[in-house]
Amino acid sequence: MHRKYLNTFFSDLLAPASFNDYCPNGLQIEGAEQINKIAFAVSATRDSIEQAVKLQADTLVVHHGLFWKFHGSRTLTGSFAKRIFPLIHHNINLFAYHLPLDAHPEIGNAAVLGQQIDCQQQTAFGDYKGSPTGIKGVFKSPISPKQLRLKLQTVLNHHIILASHDENQLINTVGIITGGANSDWVLAQTAGLDAYITGEISEHDWHESQENHIHMFAGGHAATEKGGILSLMKQVQEQCKLKCVFIDSENPA
Repeated sequence: MHRKYLNTFFSDLLAPASFNDYCPNGLQIEGAEQINKIAFAVSATRDSIEQAVKLQADTLVVHHGLFWKFHGSRTLTGSFAKRIFPLIHHNINLFAYHLPLDAHPEIGNAAVLGQQIDCQQQTAFGDYKGSPTGIKGVFKSPISPKQLRLKLQTVLNHHIILASHDENQLINTVGIITGGANSDWVLAQTAGLDAYITGEISEHDWHESQENHIHMFAGGHAATEKGGILSLMKQVQEQCKLKCVFIDSENPA
């Protein structure tokens, strides 16, 4: 497949132009025009890039790319250069989709996690400069915080931090924004939801969420954002008929 057609496929599916993100979405580094093998990973790290090289992939697709507004201008030196140069030397394309992959209603990180824990009636949730960042929904059957913690631990294969004012109280509704959206438990409170799931949690959020009667779960930034990139890979395999491989990460954060 020619790179421009894969770019169009991603644009049609994820609508990156509709998000006011704090990173460039889409093609971040231009490589080979003809694409035969694609590697997928949560983040464009030195490890995932080196593995893509070893796997002889001509394209790497990630959720977390290399360029962020909060980093500002960066020189191609040191550890940053050691990420970028292998992509250039081996003519590997780098595609990255951040908020578009968080918020997608079917294959997004939050939507997939919701499906895995039997969350139904999913609708858009969260707001970053006018765009949704996750989903909210209703559990098929009410579930206690203790039970949901165990279910999340199984689904994510990751330690779950729970902040709860009553671990035996039944949860009916939940909001999910994966990754580092720890402060957005307040959106769950505003929406009248029982619980909130994300990747990270801070010390003050652990106290404040439960003091405001929101059951808050943190399942790891990388762990909660694996589902979206895996679902995107499946879409590429089925729709584009390209050879794909997933590069996992041992990141515990």
